[in-house]
Amino acid sequence: MELSGTVLWGDEYEPIQGTLVVEDGTVQRLDEESTDSSNLILPAFVNAHTHLGDSIAKEAGRGLTLEELVAPPDGLKHQLLRDSDRGELVEAMRHSLRFMQETGTASCLEFREGGVEGVYALREAADGLGIDPFAFGRGETDVVEAANGFGASGAADADFSSERAAARNADKPFAIHAGEVDASDINPAIDLDPDLLVHMVHAESLHLDRVEDKQLPVAVCPRSNLVTDVGLPPVRELLDRTSVALGTDNVMTNSPSMFREMEFVSKCCDVDAPEVLRMATRAGAAAISANYGVLEQGREARVLVLDGDSHNLTGALDPVRAVVRRAGASDVERVVLP
Repeated sequence: MELSGTVLWGDEYEPIQGTLVVEDGTVQRLDEESTDSSNLILPAFVNAHTHLGDSIAKEAGRGLTLEELVAPPDGLKHQLLRDSDRGELVEAMRHSLRFMQETGTASCLEFREGGVEGVYALREAADGLGIDPFAFGRGETDVVEAANGFGASGAADADFSSERAAARNADKPFAIHAGEVDASDINPAIDLDPDLLVHMVHAESLHLDRVEDKQLPVAVCPRSNLVTDVGLPPVRELLDRTSVALGTDNVMTNSPSMFREMEFVSKCCDVDAPEVLRMATRAGAAAISANYGVLEQGREARVLVLDGDSHNLTGALDPVRAVVRRAGASDVERVVLP
């Protein structure tokens, strides 16, 4: 397979005109050459934090607090999940997965409620699609065997020591929400030695020092945090300390669009376009040790092709800024996934 246009190559997303050569699902090389194609070619996105079960209740819960919306066990989302028919849940998640795939997302890091059956429902929803959801299972420790890892609600909700141990014994990652509502659960979360922290809205200097010392990756979800009125994460400060990935969080309140998330964080936080694109691609892939998220020789070829001659993108002088701050679903020309 050959893809020609302006290729955002390597970890710095250097715009190089040429042809990306893919063989057997792997990036073989980039042939730098003149081409008539106006396409923009970049790594497909990795959505670093989702709750796809919420797809059954899009735009529900107007006016509710974060706790009323999502806190286990009686938040609105958990009530709706308990009451939902399995077939309806699978179909709703499938719609969200298809939307992500069609808008250039290669994988999502999904906090999957419902224990083992919840993981199976997610896999059924993804069956036959190119997008590859990474399931952080939730529930009892037995979910670790079925899932790709364990996703904890937060250190204030329960003692997750046994779940942490189960994930470590299975050599699978452990992720946990921390610092979403306030700072009180951040140190206990870090004490669990997680592989990924989610949110960190209320991270203070001590927490940032600990994150840097342990080099703990963080997934931030700024649009969701704004909607739930908990504030915005200190993205600049986190990026100065560790790897930061970008997620869209609850489908109940936000579409799982990485275009929207990138634009939002680039305009509301002190980060430049290459940093934001790295948050939306390589950082999420690295959090699960995946060999994609960047276009380099030997990487798995999960590729997004945008129409650089679309009404929206034509005339853009900076390809990376155009992708991050301007591009959208209507600009997608092609998505190459396994």
